[in-house]
Amino acid sequence: MIYPNIDPVALTLGPLQIHWYGLMYLAGFVGAWWLGRLRAERYGWTVEQVEDLLFYGAIGVIVGGRLGYTLFYDLPNNLDHPLNVLKVWQGGMSFHGGLLGVLTAFWLFARKTGKSYANVSDFIAPMVPVGLFFGRIGNFINAELWGKVSDVPWAMVFPNGGPLARHPSMLYEAILEGLVLFIILWWYSAKPRPAGAVSGVFLIGYGFFRFMVEFVRIPDQQYGYLALDWLTMGQILSLPMVILGAIVMLRAYRN
Repeated sequence: MIYPNIDPVALTLGPLQIHWYGLMYLAGFVGAWWLGRLRAERYGWTVEQVEDLLFYGAIGVIVGGRLGYTLFYDLPNNLDHPLNVLKVWQGGMSFHGGLLGVLTAFWLFARKTGKSYANVSDFIAPMVPVGLFFGRIGNFINAELWGKVSDVPWAMVFPNGGPLARHPSMLYEAILEGLVLFIILWWYSAKPRPAGAVSGVFLIGYGFFRFMVEFVRIPDQQYGYLALDWLTMGQILSLPMVILGAIVMLRAYRN
């Protein structure tokens, strides 16, 4: 299959260019806002609290995601060109950095509202895969994060990926980290669970799916394979998520 040549710029208004990548983030936040309104009454939240939480989360995602990418994946280049950190529209966002930013935002929001941290994270965890889905679609539009050479029927020839067809690994992540993880979390949170359990399922689910997809995804050029000559940076960052998620769930059910 040939990659459909998609212009990363969705709309040009004079000197202003609106990129599909940014619109995908916007779609993710809108989707989370809509789902949050559906969940609000059942969990004793007000619409205003949902909107405030999403605002905090948006800041955490953007700041944490960009800083995480700078620190984890492209530190030498960004040290040489520090203004690149601000060019979010060009891509280059780290989920793990975004997660740290969001966790910090949750803590600030919990302090402000008097809610427990587990209550905040459990409430929003089922909405996060919506943003992950649209974010990976943005990666696909940007023709970035493609996978290894493959002969599967759906393999694609990507721009800058050479003449051979490759795994569309960003679409694998959109399906697994987005759609499948959303279904799991939405189903699991439909019944009362111990505080922190839903967050634990999210950590385990995302960490596991990301770890597995990394086997068919090209490792970051600046790092290549790290530990054991087959682990990538994404896997090294995802494995602690699985372990932490298991610990969180164990403590939740013990309590």
